[in-house]
Amino acid sequence: MRKKVTLKQLAQELGLSISTISKSLKNDPEISQATIDRVKKLAKEHNYKPNALAVSLKSSKTRNIGVVIPDIINNFFAKVLLGIENEASKNNYKIITVITNESYEKEVEYLDMLSYNGVDGFILAVAQETQSKGLVEHFNEILKDDIPIVMFDRVSDEVYCDKVVVDDNKAAGNAVNVLLDQGCKNIGVVSTIHKLSVGKERMQGVKEALEEKGMELSYLKLRQNADYDEEIAKFLKSNQLDGVIGADEIAAVCTLNAANKSGLKIPDEVSVIGFTNGMLAKYSYPGLTTVSQHAKRMGKTAAKILIDKLELRADRYLPDTKYINTSIVKRGSTK
Repeated sequence: MRKKVTLKQLAQELGLSISTISKSLKNDPEISQATIDRVKKLAKEHNYKPNALAVSLKSSKTRNIGVVIPDIINNFFAKVLLGIENEASKNNYKIITVITNESYEKEVEYLDMLSYNGVDGFILAVAQETQSKGLVEHFNEILKDDIPIVMFDRVSDEVYCDKVVVDDNKAAGNAVNVLLDQGCKNIGVVSTIHKLSVGKERMQGVKEALEEKGMELSYLKLRQNADYDEEIAKFLKSNQLDGVIGADEIAAVCTLNAANKSGLKIPDEVSVIGFTNGMLAKYSYPGLTTVSQHAKRMGKTAAKILIDKLELRADRYLPDTKYINTSIVKRGSTK
């Protein structure tokens, strides 16, 4: 028996997205007649027949939510996922989770796959490669199909959808104030996420807070596969830093390690604050003072916004941005 051809196979053969193939077969006016003709010609050659189950799913509610996250190892995303699942389960929705591993191509593939096979909406954080390339058309294609998206943490201003974030600029400023209040005079930032929107916002927040005090910012952008301990140790010594803000949990914990190996006393000689109140922060030595983004609350909020839209319970129709308040969790890495 000849194997049935799928939309994905047609898309790969023609170099088009699954969404474009689907719209072409429906004579969607958004698609050019030339593209429609190409798609229908190939579909006929392969004797393509629509998947009846998929069609039925697309025409009614599936009570499935697609969750797209960049990295499952990151404790922050794991906590967000827990918040999403709890809220979804409470409202009788199931989640289908995929991991992009920071890849733009995987992000596009998963969005196409899930949108065609039946999810009512998406909750997602943008992949690093997508943000660095500034590509958003795949998100807008989903929205054109009337499938709602709620972005969290890593978002794009070019996509008109609901967003759940923290005020990273303000949160970074609060971290600076903690260090200033304990007498730090030379404050620097260490980051592994300098290419991401959140990393840029945090760096800018530190810079602005220091400029208000007439102080300059020292900034270390850690390169992938570099010797973090060595680079951070040189950074601390050359700038004579007595306070460091890790723009992400990895950067902050690596700063603690580098300081310890260099023989610096924490927090007497150098104090360290990080972002994300995860397991690494809790069990590092000494315990890491952090800016808590309340990840579980962020996930719950994102899920509630999406479900309210799907159930038509939303008290607003136009997309909005919801801010989650941060807090400082003090541990032994600061005075």
